[in-house]
Amino acid sequence: MADHEWNQEFEQENGQSSDKQLSVREDAVTGEVLDGNPPASSPKELPPVEAKRSFGFGVFLVCILFGFLVSMQFKSVKVSNNTITSSQLRAEELQSLLNKERAKNQELYEELLRSKDDLSSYRQMALQSGDYAAVLNSELTRAQLAAGFTDVVGPGLIITMSDSAGQITESGADSNYYIIHDNDILQVVNELRDAGAEAISINGERLLATSEIRCAGSTISVNNNRYVAPYVICAIGDAEGMSSALRMRGGVIEQLAIWGIQIELQKSDEVLIAGYTGKTSFQYARERLGEGEGE
Repeated sequence: MADHEWNQEFEQENGQSSDKQLSVREDAVTGEVLDGNPPASSPKELPPVEAKRSFGFGVFLVCILFGFLVSMQFKSVKVSNNTITSSQLRAEELQSLLNKERAKNQELYEELLRSKDDLSSYRQMALQSGDYAAVLNSELTRAQLAAGFTDVVGPGLIITMSDSAGQITESGADSNYYIIHDNDILQVVNELRDAGAEAISINGERLLATSEIRCAGSTISVNNNRYVAPYVICAIGDAEGMSSALRMRGGVIEQLAIWGIQIELQKSDEVLIAGYTGKTSFQYARERLGEGEGE
């Protein structure tokens, strides 16, 4: 009897113990325990490696895009500044040319007034003294000066033109581009005349209205005399104005420099140009007489 009671008590205690263990297991699954202790905090989940790489790559792309935009902005500002500078230079050149034209017009107007004054004074001299010889001599001197038959001296410019000294390295390049031709000298002479040169000579040859400048083989013919490089061009006039005309952007010096043609400018306070000593003859041109003259 005692053994039977002991077995019942043992079975009851084992049942309670099994029920308690089952309850603890179920609570462990749900995250709760029966002993009243708080559940342990689970560790935070770390971001995956793929997410970190994607984030870094995105930041890298944003930085590149930002740098590209900043670079384009700097280039845009630089181009804009260059455009403004070029426009300003062009405007200054045009203003300089306009000022020169105005000065030329003023000089022509003053020359017209002087001519009228001279004519009036000649008439007065002829009426008072009857000495037409002095009047004619004065007119002859001026005519000879303008025609280029007298020696002249004054401030001006000395230009020395030389063929290219560099070696031709490009295959198939034409060597004629690297030597001075008649057209190159003509460009220089035209710029000097446009800038107000009053007398011009090439290698000592005084230029007249009938002077020629042309190629003659490997030489240049001036007044039917042949010369080789270097060519020395002397001009009397405003040295600063003539120098600016030759050095202007896109002008003759800049164009010839592409082919290595060398042009040296030297300003002088005393340029001597000898008068023309060659032969002059007019076979076809003659003075036009007014109505009633020559009858």
